[in-house]
Amino acid sequence: MHKVLRRILLLCVAFFSLSLAPKVVPVLLAQDEASPYRVVYQGSKGPGKGKHIVFIASDHEYRSEESLPALARILAQHHGFTCTVIFALDDEGHILPGGSNLKGLDALDKADLMVLFTRFSNFQDEEMQHFDNYLKRGGPIVALRTATHAFNIKDNPTWQHYDYRYNGPKTEWKDGFGEYILGETWVSHYGTNHKQSSKLTAADDQKNHPIFRGVKEMWVQSGAYTAEPKGTVLAYDQVLNGMTPDAEPDRTKKPVPVAWTKTYQVAGGTSGRSFTTTHGASEDLLDENFRRMLVNATFWAMGLEKAIKATNNVALVGPYQPTTFNFNGYKAQVKPAMLAGWDSLIMPGEVVKKK
Repeated sequence: MHKVLRRILLLCVAFFSLSLAPKVVPVLLAQDEASPYRVVYQGSKGPGKGKHIVFIASDHEYRSEESLPALARILAQHHGFTCTVIFALDDEGHILPGGSNLKGLDALDKADLMVLFTRFSNFQDEEMQHFDNYLKRGGPIVALRTATHAFNIKDNPTWQHYDYRYNGPKTEWKDGFGEYILGETWVSHYGTNHKQSSKLTAADDQKNHPIFRGVKEMWVQSGAYTAEPKGTVLAYDQVLNGMTPDAEPDRTKKPVPVAWTKTYQVAGGTSGRSFTTTHGASEDLLDENFRRMLVNATFWAMGLEKAIKATNNVALVGPYQPTTFNFNGYKAQVKPAMLAGWDSLIMPGEVVKKK
């Protein structure tokens, strides 16, 4: 009888101990804490089935909070990828373009691709650690527009080498993440942004690159950047004297690199592929050929060249009404959950001036 009671007592103690064990609870709390910062588009069939792409959207001007969800929907609905888009939020849980209050980068731990469109970010240590770990394992990267100057970190010695103007003891990181990982940092505008649009064409020696399958001449509304990237230049940007596709070329501006690839490798890490373009603003995605280049680039970065077909579907999914890119206003009072599903409007809300 005493042995039976003793066994019952031991079982009760064991059960009580397990109920207090911290192994599962922190994970659940982390997931719950990060969920307001993201929206997930779940693909079901296609070459991307079973693969996960993480998008990080937080720039001040070019409406990455609009272009990245639009790109994510295309890749999920048409090609089967699971796409998680992570945003920076304000104190009330609304998307804050260019903010650094962002959670959920642990999604990078098992991601198959990172699509980055940030500007001057300064994330918390735990988020930066996941980002850093992703680079160390050589995770593929597709980087848009301001990702060349993705970070502005001068007050944190742990991550200050990511800063776009870094010039410290880690000499290989001079000029930060953009220069070291992508191949170029911020230099300057090339032409007059908002007044001169851009025509993009493949480099003569790269027209047969998988990224250009089915891609014809591209026209985008964002202005050119000065760039001399360390990598393989895929396409060049011709500055136009106007904001329409038929505007005359600016003959005073020679073509500059606009898209390139690079193999990167951080010290002690594995090598990985990166693709960078200096465009990607909200209204740039209205151009079908530019969208096709981006979709093809995501496939290429993950080593899925065989799945790149000239006729792959790159149509926008759901209503897409992009806000004209600018520093002064954005669609406010929008939470990530409002962008869920295939039919929600990108972008809801009313344009307000930044404070």
